[in-house]
Amino acid sequence: MAITGLGHTGFWVTDLAKMRDFYERVLGLTVTDEDEELGIVFFSSCPEQEHHEFVLQKGRTAPPGSKLTHQVSWRVDSIETILEYHRRFRAEGIAVQQEVTHGNAIGIYFFDPEGNRNEVYLRVERDIRQPFRKTINLDQDPAAVLAEAERLLDDGGPAYQPVQ
Repeated sequence: MAITGLGHTGFWVTDLAKMRDFYERVLGLTVTDEDEELGIVFFSSCPEQEHHEFVLQKGRTAPPGSKLTHQVSWRVDSIETILEYHRRFRAEGIAVQQEVTHGNAIGIYFFDPEGNRNEVYLRVERDIRQPFRKTINLDQDPAAVLAEAERLLDDGGPAYQPVQ
């Protein structure tokens, strides 16, 4: 018996409408089902393949700032998509924790409206021992970002740069 992948995850939320708007409009997930009476919304990044990968439901009881989830990471298809999220988060005033290279990925750590940490990331076909995290400048064109990621692998500094 083996686990073959993550099927879906979800958050208990306080403000379902605000959270739905964030994940649908800002992140671009598709609402695949919902039940207003139960206060639950199902989302998918590829509804033709997976009914839902993410669920929001009213009923959060933990106070704001409670650490409930480490993160939810959303894989994207290109460096251009990462840069588009970089611009979108800035335009939307989304709290970004760090923009990084992991050697095997380039990602943006950010917080949803209720403080849950998320990441959008692009997988880079490199086998890099983890943890490896260095801050990267996403205010560059795609080729320059990828070149900086390669340079950061070879710069000889510490492999892990904590959030600044």
